[in-house]
Amino acid sequence: MDPAMFLDRFDGQSKLLVRALLCGSSGAHIALEVFHRQQRANPDMSLSNFIETLCQDEVCGPDRTGQPLTVGPLVWLFTALLKKNLLSFIHLVYLSLPCPPVLHLLKCLCQDPHRTPWMTAMIRQLERNLEVHNEEPLYTPHCGQRLKELSQRLIGSDETGGWAKCFSRQTSECERASGSSELGTQRKRKGSFLALDSDGEDTGQESKRIKVEVCGSESLDDEEKSATTELSGRLGNDAPAETPAEERTPAAAAAAESPSDVLPEHIKVSVLQIKELLESQTEWDQSSMEMFEVLNDCDPGQVELLCSMLRFPDLPEQTLPKLCSSILAPSFDFSYSTAATLIKSLLLQKILSLSEPASRCLVTAGTSLCSRYPRPVCHALIGPVLEEKTIGNPQAELLNRLVESCLDSHYRLLVLQMTFKMTWGEAVLSIIHSLLDSRLDLSEELFTQFTGQLVSQGPKFTKSVKFAKMMLTVLTKYNSHMTAEHKQSLHSCLMVNETFLKKSLQAALKRITNS
Repeated sequence: MDPAMFLDRFDGQSKLLVRALLCGSSGAHIALEVFHRQQRANPDMSLSNFIETLCQDEVCGPDRTGQPLTVGPLVWLFTALLKKNLLSFIHLVYLSLPCPPVLHLLKCLCQDPHRTPWMTAMIRQLERNLEVHNEEPLYTPHCGQRLKELSQRLIGSDETGGWAKCFSRQTSECERASGSSELGTQRKRKGSFLALDSDGEDTGQESKRIKVEVCGSESLDDEEKSATTELSGRLGNDAPAETPAEERTPAAAAAAESPSDVLPEHIKVSVLQIKELLESQTEWDQSSMEMFEVLNDCDPGQVELLCSMLRFPDLPEQTLPKLCSSILAPSFDFSYSTAATLIKSLLLQKILSLSEPASRCLVTAGTSLCSRYPRPVCHALIGPVLEEKTIGNPQAELLNRLVESCLDSHYRLLVLQMTFKMTWGEAVLSIIHSLLDSRLDLSEELFTQFTGQLVSQGPKFTKSVKFAKMMLTVLTKYNSHMTAEHKQSLHSCLMVNETFLKKSLQAALKRITNS
């Protein structure tokens, strides 16, 4: 069953735990961290609702065509990996849980027609921990027989030491369960082999570790691997499409590997919590805002990956003010790279896609970020927007608002210099005019560069009223910067002007000549 189909059965806190349990082989430990955070936020929280939902009856589809539908606990519909993580998580927290709900869950899992030998062993171990009378061995009879056969083969081989010592302990419980005197004899024989092999004890121990790891890795079934792959897709479904290795950026290469493997465990937990918060319709409180403190622990590459995993470019605009308020709290002081990544992810695509004036939420988010981080906004937002040839009045109006209300003269000069490196359009002219109206403190070198741009790009705007108005501002407000060379250059530019402002422009230039 697709995990997304049963998530809606759980409440908000329980849903976070299920998402954590989906996190591959480390799901149990991630769920433990989520549980501890929930307890810190609400010391009275309980897992009773979580366990009760797991034990609720659900309709289970047949394994094969032609079989009837059955009814069983919801936990039966989990994947093998999720059940394994669930039992591991319960084993980590059972001391803090009431006994009856846990026993009810274990009873449901005992009746699962698809339980694995590992599940059986863990269920029996938990029952022992809960002091439930259970004399059965932790392993199944089939597993005991396999151990017996394997130990017999190893006794006759040249490899003793570590393996023999390992299985002499494991088969002792099998002997008690089966009452086999033959196995007892074999254990004595293995003891003699151990005595002969005492000089190589360290080698044997290393061999045991290597072989157990190999055996464990080979025992992963296809279902567990597919579940891990599914989670990686869930967390990284906004990662860039696959590209040749030589063309990938470091962040893209990291995302292509697997976001859940690249990020540290505590960041993965925070990603799940922030996802849940962004998808919820509830009001944000102080604990909600504290979730974003994980950004302080991220380097720029991790921030870029986190923004992609959380789908920041696709967030609804009404979420932006709350989100910006959280990340602009006094406890945050981002580096230039981190701030630029966040600003680009949150605002760039939304501004480029505007076809009508920006919403109040988008304006609020833009002005708050621009006031706190003006330089990153200039380079990661204003510059890329200006470089787009398809922008129109909605983009120009929003950028003008940011420039006028949030940027001081230093950053306004920076934006003006950015326009020297791009092809001008009507929207760019509007922004340049707004900058000039604020009476920038232009150096002689900068004014010379600007007049050079007016002359080189002016022929495209012979009929543009916006360009003519901008020229009039230059001639009236910056006449003290004019030299003979500037006047000569601008005179040739005005000669080709075809707007109704041509005479006014020529008169303004003439007054400068006579001064």
